[in-house]
Amino acid sequence: MHDRAPRALEIGCQYWDMAYPVTIAGHVMSRIGVVEVRVREKSLTGRGEAAGVYYHGDTPESLAEEIESVREAIEIGAGRADIARLLPAGGARNAVDCALWELESHLARQPVWKIAGLAEPRALLTTVTIGADDPSSIAARARDACRDARAIKLKLTGDGADSERVRALRGARPDAWIGVDANQSLGPEGLSDLLPVFVDARVALVEQPGPIGREEDFRGFASPIPLAADESAQTADDLDRLLGLFDAINIKLDKCGGLTAALAMAEAARAHGFGVMVGNMGGTSLSTAPAFLAGQGCDFVDLDGPVHLEGDRNPAARYREGRLDIPPGLWGWSA
Repeated sequence: MHDRAPRALEIGCQYWDMAYPVTIAGHVMSRIGVVEVRVREKSLTGRGEAAGVYYHGDTPESLAEEIESVREAIEIGAGRADIARLLPAGGARNAVDCALWELESHLARQPVWKIAGLAEPRALLTTVTIGADDPSSIAARARDACRDARAIKLKLTGDGADSERVRALRGARPDAWIGVDANQSLGPEGLSDLLPVFVDARVALVEQPGPIGREEDFRGFASPIPLAADESAQTADDLDRLLGLFDAINIKLDKCGGLTAALAMAEAARAHGFGVMVGNMGGTSLSTAPAFLAGQGCDFVDLDGPVHLEGDRNPAARYREGRLDIPPGLWGWSA
């Protein structure tokens, strides 16, 4: 071991208030907790942020404990491949992986996208989420708070009011691309009942219609609308068992374990014939910036996390006319 570690690791927990609560199946979000990681080397700093996966019971504090367990390895110079062996897929690995990407970017004086072998990033059309509220509130939010959105994702709960929620959204926004996210709440029967409404409302994507572990219930299910796996698709290891069940895969850095894993998972998903979606579990623009790179070339983008916050990082992601962009200097080296 080095007498003096070449790096210094800092771990902090933060909570960011949301501008309004967002209701999904079985959960109401009014603030987002994140763990922030800083890795310092040669007066340079790499940062990463993760919210973890709420339905796994992750908290900023539990993620911080995971990261603390590999402090020594990080401070003596562990790279991204080392961290993939030391930490399981999830939010803790995500925060460290992204911090190491940014540190590498500063050390090399190259933007992350170039180091990753990507094309120079462009602004992305992203969905903006509306929670499973009452239909009149959904219509009002679609017209007012989401008036700049060109793509909207509506949360469903399987409580019997979903058809009216979808009709209200389409009535308020006849111009928008609409996807729906059931967060495991429907199952084949519930989805079958709602499909005529979805078709009439021109819903373009149905995300996670059934529970984790019950994916085979959809074997042979004929849907006129593409189905996307989110909770069922945690890492690239899940892809084989989802073949023939879903049309698209929602990749989130907090599930798979960072930008490194997300890029590999996207490549594997395309090789399997899946459409590729990128999403996030919430967080500030520091969480969004790495996911923004993973989203380049994706078929669907759901990176509206910062849009729902009362405050954000400075500089912050830019959201204009339905498109998300990351300004230079937010994350990674820039000239």
